[in-house]
Amino acid sequence: MFRGANKLTLDTKGRLVMPTRYRERLQERCGGNLVITVDRDQCLLLYPLPDWEEIERKLMRLPTLNPQARRLQRLMVGHATDLELDGHGRLLLPPKLREFATLTRDAMLIGQGVRFELWDEARWNERRDEWLAGEESATDLPAELETLSL
Repeated sequence: MFRGANKLTLDTKGRLVMPTRYRERLQERCGGNLVITVDRDQCLLLYPLPDWEEIERKLMRLPTLNPQARRLQRLMVGHATDLELDGHGRLLLPPKLREFATLTRDAMLIGQGVRFELWDEARWNERRDEWLAGEESATDLPAELETLSL
């Protein structure tokens, strides 16, 4: 499981150094082979290859006559890009995906269980503050969350 928030710096070539604490798990889980794609929140999603393949199978089983399903397939599968950790633990992010997420230099890598979210640091801080400020509206929880105890 990947958890925690990590501040990262992209170099001028668009590479990021994966935090050391995740590298061994990524080598064990996927041999350093990952997939990166876009998310509707204008961040990037980073999956170990086996986890991505499972997600991709589920996405491709969605009904293609459903416009929302096709839109999700187009976005997530259409932008999916294979990445590999190099010998220094770096990932080279594709320019189009960096542009999508407005990643330039300062970034945040957010562990989300089996995947990571990669955010522009300023956008992450802004969105996080919005979510925290909106906590008062937590009374409108979906039924799936009403029984969750933290």
